[in-house]
Amino acid sequence: MTVMRALLVFTLLGASLAAPQPAAAAAAVPVFLDQHGREVTLRGFNVSGSAKLRETGFLPFKSTADAATSAAAMRELTGANAIRFTIAWEGVQPARDRIDTAYLDRAAAQIQQFTSRGIRVLLDWHQDLYSAHLFHADSWYTGDGAPKWVIDLVDYPTESCGICLLWGQNMLNNNAVRAAMYDFWRNRNGVQDAYLAQARSALSYLAGRLPASSFAMMLGVDPFNEPFDGGLDGASGTTWEATWLLPFYQRFRQVMDGAGWADRPLYAEPLVFWNTTFGEAGGLSTIAPLGSRYVFNSHYYDGARMTLDPSAARDGTYVSAMNRIRDRAAALNTPAFVSEFGNALTGTGSSSRTPWMVRAMYQGLDSRLSGASFWNGAAGAGTVLSSTQWHWDIYSGRHAELMNGNPDKVQTEGDGWNEEDHSVIANGALRLDRRVLDRLYPAAVAGRTLAFGYEDLARSGLAGAGTQQAWLTVPSRLPAIAALVSGRQYGVLVWREPAAAIAAPTELHLPGTFPAARTVVVSDLGTVVGPPGSGRIAATTEPGATSARRLLLDASGSAAGTVHVALVVGAADTRPVDAAALAAARTELLNWAAGITW
Repeated sequence: MTVMRALLVFTLLGASLAAPQPAAAAAAVPVFLDQHGREVTLRGFNVSGSAKLRETGFLPFKSTADAATSAAAMRELTGANAIRFTIAWEGVQPARDRIDTAYLDRAAAQIQQFTSRGIRVLLDWHQDLYSAHLFHADSWYTGDGAPKWVIDLVDYPTESCGICLLWGQNMLNNNAVRAAMYDFWRNRNGVQDAYLAQARSALSYLAGRLPASSFAMMLGVDPFNEPFDGGLDGASGTTWEATWLLPFYQRFRQVMDGAGWADRPLYAEPLVFWNTTFGEAGGLSTIAPLGSRYVFNSHYYDGARMTLDPSAARDGTYVSAMNRIRDRAAALNTPAFVSEFGNALTGTGSSSRTPWMVRAMYQGLDSRLSGASFWNGAAGAGTVLSSTQWHWDIYSGRHAELMNGNPDKVQTEGDGWNEEDHSVIANGALRLDRRVLDRLYPAAVAGRTLAFGYEDLARSGLAGAGTQQAWLTVPSRLPAIAALVSGRQYGVLVWREPAAAIAAPTELHLPGTFPAARTVVVSDLGTVVGPPGSGRIAATTEPGATSARRLLLDASGSAAGTVHVALVVGAADTRPVDAAALAAARTELLNWAAGITW
């Protein structure tokens, strides 16, 4: 199938913007491109659940200084190059007749702390359970999103979830939440019109308020977090998406076009329960292809392991779920983006299994294949998915949120919201094994990515405890490669030289666990131990960082269609890496790549 690659419009290091254009080669899933024409992988975190809270003023951070501290830590500790920045309707429009420009000024100042460090920003209008103002002071749960004046337009029933294991069940069981959401989609009392109007005002204001260099780093807009129906009226989920959700996205697309965001895509989410173990129909699967002005924007959480399934994640656990996202994006002719995924770190039956659950999710993002099948089936590895994990909250465990305004229910633990605890950072330190979060990934590929796989060797327990087990296993027919990577983190990237030369190198983020002097690169471009600062294989710092590094692979001068391959190994141990072993590994690697029909 011939598809159009969507252009990711942003600026790197002050370079000029490029205009959307068709790619020279077809891909199974449309991809993001930078202004050089390189395929881009976006990786980072949601910033953050604090935007749900009154104590932070419905913004991710209490101050610009906190945003700066967070941005610097994220860049250095994880090599993130993107965030999903959450804002709230309640913050933008606290009264029907007022747009709070001071709120937008604070948001813009916080955004700039990330863009100034080379981190791109997806703007997300966040809601959960539609509004906190549907809940009474003594409720077990709360929501976020719509301001009080919206809820006051209707006398909604007293809310109750009944017997609910997770707060998300309110979307299915809570009559007040469902009725309010039902009214939004049907524009009762003009509430959807009001939502679109406040978005138009906010987007116009931010387009003028952000400096050009910062606005150039804005990826686009997620107009509505986790849409749920509120009532299907006897129809299917797919019919509801086509009848109510798609027209809303089309209206929001018009808002973006008129507010200075015409060249940025709309990140469209399907029904919230699509692609979970609950099996709800959706995925925008009955609508016509959306094309390059949209991005298919999915979330992924393992509903089974969060509730009833006691098993641990393992090699290949989430390959199928991530492949469904790839396949839906391909059918819609849009890039794919996974804007939320992860699992709780404490407080649930699955939290002790979180490290390998998250590890397996990243594995599914990297490749269509399990680790056991990668080396023998790399031609089927597919597109590397862009993503932002939920979430990065520098106030984790230190909140002081009055739940539903109740001074007798001060929320201090975890995320400070509905007893969730998902933040990967607390008190300035990563809570998961750094090897799960600070990953080798192809940030920019000068050509078409053919395959990528990564062995992180992350342990199964929290804070680096537990079992270490390799998932990306090298077959016995490649003994030199197997010996080189044994017990070490490593990744392999295969890409094809494009028809038109690209005047920028391929870039991979180098994890902090890869020692500068013992990062080993074996490639058709050469072989090095400890890449120097220049040359065909080089290493330098990430933009906006002081210690985080990136690997540069310069294949300039190669003929169009040339297949390149690079094996990148973090030799953090003391085992020798001698020239003969590297030469043998290079011979195996090149023969392996040459023997595959790409």
